[in-house]
Amino acid sequence: MGKNKLQKFADMASYPHVFEYPYSVADNVPFKMKGKWNKDFFKNDNPIVLELGCGRGEYTVGLGKMFPDKNFIAVDIKGARMWSGATDSLEAGMKNVAFLRTNIEIIDRFFAENEVSEIWLTFSDPQMKKATKRLTSTYFMERYRRFLKSDGIIHVKTDSNFMFTYTKYMTEENQLPVEFITEDLYNSGWVDNILGIKTYYEQQWLDRGLNIKYIKFLLPQGMELKEPDVEIELDPYRSYNRSKRSGLKTAK
Repeated sequence: MGKNKLQKFADMASYPHVFEYPYSVADNVPFKMKGKWNKDFFKNDNPIVLELGCGRGEYTVGLGKMFPDKNFIAVDIKGARMWSGATDSLEAGMKNVAFLRTNIEIIDRFFAENEVSEIWLTFSDPQMKKATKRLTSTYFMERYRRFLKSDGIIHVKTDSNFMFTYTKYMTEENQLPVEFITEDLYNSGWVDNILGIKTYYEQQWLDRGLNIKYIKFLLPQGMELKEPDVEIELDPYRSYNRSKRSGLKTAK
């Protein structure tokens, strides 16, 4: 029998590689590890990679196993889901993986300038109704800049045509260097072990016949970021754990 949420939260509270700070955006509670992840937790100088909106944490755990010379931190607010990856990595004795339970809206409170090398956005909610909630909006990318190294890498892997198209327009509007882009990852001939890691929900979307899209781009410092002034067709399907989108036509 699987554990219930209360049992999972109790486990998470006892895990040495899990940090839980689910306070609201309005609160201003200092995070002692900020700027000290390498020194105080990982005990090395290896690059730090974030997965934002990690869900069960499969991608972080998979990457951590592939790249023992990098440090990975999975971030999400839903601790019951995160428990799976946190438990798997703990049982595997992984020393290069951590989990941070908090609101992504305040992600810049947890990392110092130039502390992070890469960001993965894996199957993020496209947030079609409000641009500022999209994880590739100027609202969030300005926050990423506060801790991402110059020309840091952002990976977006998604089932959502809306999320993919919006991000593509963002890179074009702001002339962000795109290293790779495809609307059909698994038929692109570019799938390697990294991109081939499949999350629980990704496999369900693949089973439904949805294409998986991917874009890898750089986020340079300095230039002012602008929102694209475009209309994008909304996803017409009902996605797992997302609201129904039928009947919606376009969004700004």
